[in-house]
Amino acid sequence: MIRLLFMIPLVLCLAWVLYLKANNYSLKQGKQGFIYILIFSAVIAAVYTALMYLTS
Repeated sequence: MIRLLFMIPLVLCLAWVLYLKANNYSLKQGKQGFIYILIFSAVIAAVYTALMYLTS
C-alpha cells in the first residue's frame, strides 16, 4: 500500500489535466488546482508517515 502512495498525486494531476482540456482551459489557468493537489498529497503523506512512527 505504502509503495503506491506516489500514484495519488499522479492520478489526481492526470484527472485535473483531463478536466482542464475537456473544458478548454490552459494548464496555466489550472495552476492553482495543481498546487492544491500537491498540498493535499503532502498532507496524506505526512499523516501516513506519522501513523507509521506512532504504531511501530
